[in-house]
Amino acid sequence: MSFGQWMRVSAAVFAAAIITVVAIDAALAQGGTIFQATIGETGQKTPEASTEDVRRALADGSAIVLDSRKRSEYVAGHIAGAKNAAAEPGAPPSAVVAAVEQIVGGDKGKALLLYCNGAHCQASRQLGEQLAAAGFTNVRRYQLGIPMWRTLSGPVEIELEGVQRIFGVDSTAVFFDARDPEEFAKGSLAGAHNVPIDKPGGVEKAPLPRDDFNTRVILFGRDAAQARRLADAIGKTPYQNVSYFPGTFDALAAAVKAK
Repeated sequence: MSFGQWMRVSAAVFAAAIITVVAIDAALAQGGTIFQATIGETGQKTPEASTEDVRRALADGSAIVLDSRKRSEYVAGHIAGAKNAAAEPGAPPSAVVAAVEQIVGGDKGKALLLYCNGAHCQASRQLGEQLAAAGFTNVRRYQLGIPMWRTLSGPVEIELEGVQRIFGVDSTAVFFDARDPEEFAKGSLAGAHNVPIDKPGGVEKAPLPRDDFNTRVILFGRDAAQARRLADAIGKTPYQNVSYFPGTFDALAAAVKAK
């Protein structure tokens, strides 16, 4: 990692920490918990939602969680279960609204939860305003965004396109294979470590980087369910820059041409 990259990562971590402190203070002042915190913005056209609101929506389907960021950011890591309505580069704002209309099947009363890159990100605010102007009536913003979601160990998915890009350019990233040792021995991604989630002590022995808890950690397994189990286990550690691939190992191996 270059000095410039390190500085950008450090700045992002610091900013997330500041947001966390502010949100905690606000939540405590309201008699709640950090999971119920919001920034408390005023004068917005769409109200805010909390981390707990997002968790509930993903668990019971009471709302669609929409990632308001551009496609390249979404594929590199997004709230597990979130959809993306990004339009093609250069497309007019109406194209994004049309994409959301397609996601909700034309039901503008469908509950939507938007998010982007945290307190100072404008993407979810802008999309919220566009949707409100287009007649959507049940739109809220998780303005704390993916920085807080990661801070609170929320599961994050990475798309195949994102894995391909990171595998090729980020030499600092760590890859963990959740499959059994017998499967791992037959072949995995080059440089990946075996952390068998279905074997006792697998996570405890994982070679997690001890000198940088913000190191990017990518998880994969035989299938999405196995990778998610490993993600949930590592979610109980201090590591926050963790994403799992919600697909099969065969698809992943073919995509990165690993043997």
